[in-house]
Amino acid sequence: MTAPDPTPTPPAFPLIELKDLFNIVQHEENLPWQYFRDGVDIVRLYGDGITGPTAALIRFRREGRVPTHYHDGWEHIFVLAGSQRDQSGTIHAGTLRIHPPGTHHSVVSEAGCIVLAIYEKPVKFLGEKAGNAGARSEEE
Repeated sequence: MTAPDPTPTPPAFPLIELKDLFNIVQHEENLPWQYFRDGVDIVRLYGDGITGPTAALIRFRREGRVPTHYHDGWEHIFVLAGSQRDQSGTIHAGTLRIHPPGTHHSVVSEAGCIVLAIYEKPVKFLGEKAGNAGARSEEE
């Protein structure tokens, strides 16, 4: 009988660590933001937004909007800075909102905000062709 290998197996995914998240606006320009929608930028933490679960930081600039989209799975939105509004009302920094599967909404941030978004499944943008939605299937 052989002894188990004491060497730890490296994780399938890299360790993700975000420091000083509640003060993200003080160092937001150090993050690798990418275009997501007009007035909305994204940093994908894991996942591609097309298949499987995804987590991302999403930055809404002043009057940034995400069009109506449908949730096949759970969506967790944690507002880190600023505020955003959807059909359920306005949420401010420090607020966690969880959208259950089967819900849909559109989002706007009049003054701008940064959120941490975690999705169980990719979202589906309503009114977009299937090929277009996949390229940018996260939101908030």
